[in-house]
Amino acid sequence: MERWILLGVVAVGFASGLPVAFALGVGCAIYMVMVGNIDLTIVAVRMIFGIDSFLLLSVPFFILAAEVMNTSGTTRRIFTFAQALVGHIPGGLAHVNVVNSMIFAGMSGSAIADAAGVGMMEVEAMVQEGYPKPFAAALSTATSTIGPIIPPSIPMVIYGSIAQVSVGALFLGGIIPGMMMGLAMMALVYVQALQRGYPREPRVALRGFIAALLAGIPPLLAPAILLGGIYTGFFTPTEAAAVAVLYALFLGMVIYREIGLKQLPKLLLRVVENTAMIMFIVTTASVFGWILAREQIPQTIAAAFLEVTRNPTLMLLILNVLFLILGMFMETLATMLIFFPIVVPIIQAVGIDPVHFGVVAVLNLMIGLLTPPFGMLLFLMSGLTKLPMAEILRELVPYIVILIGCLLLISMVPQLVMFVPNLVR
Repeated sequence: MERWILLGVVAVGFASGLPVAFALGVGCAIYMVMVGNIDLTIVAVRMIFGIDSFLLLSVPFFILAAEVMNTSGTTRRIFTFAQALVGHIPGGLAHVNVVNSMIFAGMSGSAIADAAGVGMMEVEAMVQEGYPKPFAAALSTATSTIGPIIPPSIPMVIYGSIAQVSVGALFLGGIIPGMMMGLAMMALVYVQALQRGYPREPRVALRGFIAALLAGIPPLLAPAILLGGIYTGFFTPTEAAAVAVLYALFLGMVIYREIGLKQLPKLLLRVVENTAMIMFIVTTASVFGWILAREQIPQTIAAAFLEVTRNPTLMLLILNVLFLILGMFMETLATMLIFFPIVVPIIQAVGIDPVHFGVVAVLNLMIGLLTPPFGMLLFLMSGLTKLPMAEILRELVPYIVILIGCLLLISMVPQLVMFVPNLVR
């Protein structure tokens, strides 16, 4: 009985809009009161144990790196380089939007950071050039999902800590899927540009292109430095996140000189707020996971799934459908922390590579950020642009379809994920 009340309280909390950490915390508290024989010391230990991870230290560092790059003029230079590269194609600034997000993805690892920083700059630039605002907002929302797929990636760090999988392998596994997402969106943009008569930018002269390239080289080096350092063993993924911060500060304070010491306290405060929110969810989810294990709920769910099928391909399709539905109603981090500990033993039992599944699952959850009723990116872009969500969603639907197509493709063809990691093993 207690387990069903726990799950019911948490579900009601999510449905009512209660913050994720509070919904989990209230459910766990009611469960413990009903059981009555749980030592509260264990609860405190479980909460601390949930965040006692060297790997999770990378989360605030990656958040800080994104904040610094959004403030220091780095993103503007990336935008200028992308404009020189693809602005002359029909629908020029829309293509720039996609390429810009693909490049910024190699530095931030966060869809929210991409949408709030680079995304708004892209929307404003496109609207000034005559693009419909709902289209610009929808495209910026969709391209933000590339951020956690092309390395580095905060969700992949969290998945790696849960599944005990190499974060470096996950990072490399996201390269081809991330490129596929970007190219698929550019193909759709090209078709829409021809149908709707969207403008193109004048082709940049060779001298202008070289100038844009030289200005863009320092930020373009960031992904190479991070991945190269991880795979040469020079630093761990957590240390790579710290290096990303130092590199971002070096660009902003020394090379570009657009950020000063006076701006750092405000940046650090935003990072503390975001990190505290994430870690609060992690601590309560750790207690929730411990209670689920105590009630043997993961084993029950795993047995039910394995009774349906042991075919890896079919299991992956079932899990994709499950996570697409969960993404419509649950916050991404909560979904990862609650369901990944349950799902990882299932995929291991049927022989699905955990690196392959990790990239598939993260892309799946990124699609969830776009889908109503609780799509976080949809809410964020609606608030930033002051547009009704329905207007953005109308333009966003074709991009959601494109992303689901990419999801199915990397699910059915594991080599699209595993090719690069296998090269360096």
